[in-house]
Amino acid sequence: MLASRFRAPIAVRSHAPLSDDHIRAAAPSIFAQEAHASRSQRYAYIPTSEVLTALRQQGFQPFMACQTRVRDQDKTAHTKHMLRLRHASQIEAKEANEIVLLNSHDGSSAYQMMAGVFRFVCANGMVFGDTVNDIRLRHSGDVIDNVIEGAFRVLADFQAVDRSRDGMQALTLNAGEQNAFAHAALALKYDTAQAPAPVTEAQILAPRRLDDAKGDLWTTFNRVQENMIRGGLNARSATGKRTRTREVQGIDQNVKLNRALWLLAEEMRRLKA
Repeated sequence: MLASRFRAPIAVRSHAPLSDDHIRAAAPSIFAQEAHASRSQRYAYIPTSEVLTALRQQGFQPFMACQTRVRDQDKTAHTKHMLRLRHASQIEAKEANEIVLLNSHDGSSAYQMMAGVFRFVCANGMVFGDTVNDIRLRHSGDVIDNVIEGAFRVLADFQAVDRSRDGMQALTLNAGEQNAFAHAALALKYDTAQAPAPVTEAQILAPRRLDDAKGDLWTTFNRVQENMIRGGLNARSATGKRTRTREVQGIDQNVKLNRALWLLAEEMRRLKA
């Protein structure tokens, strides 16, 4: 079962680029001026605010920011945070490629940069798996040059993202294949070997809008991803109690589940192709 050791984050998302004031209100740790006092001299501080400035200079703007809630209030200004940025040229597109940036200034996370896609119709982002560069840097040594280089590597990988998406859109799944995809997706999130999942394959395959009733792999992937991430489905607990599935809010949990679903979709694409 995929789980997060972080509590639900504080988040802000907008259809227009976020200003520094908007970001700071939801995720002040992005603008930490130094590492947390608990870090040793060997800890290399990677300022997220400077990375944000560099990406803005390349035409990318932040549209989502969040940070984890922490019990130790002393770490609020340095804790783990996430930014999602996309290029201004893609604001009106149906789907926009995004840079997904994870970092912390208290040692709770390595610096990480990934490629993602934001789907405007459902206001839900997905993170891609091992088919694209996943830039990870430890907070040690001379890292600033590697941060900038990593950003350009992720930007270059957007072509691979587009090819994968086009390939999924070109493949039609029959009802049995869609059900098999949903069954595997439930096993990614729930320990179905120990107990049945709280929801059924039909529930996570159900479209939330008419345009999502299509049978191609990309749309099937999107339906499953949205239903599992956003939650709100009628469910039954292991004891049979009626309940509803929760939205996946934790940063770690969201990224892990998104990437696992992407890899599952990629494997289905390879099998069908």
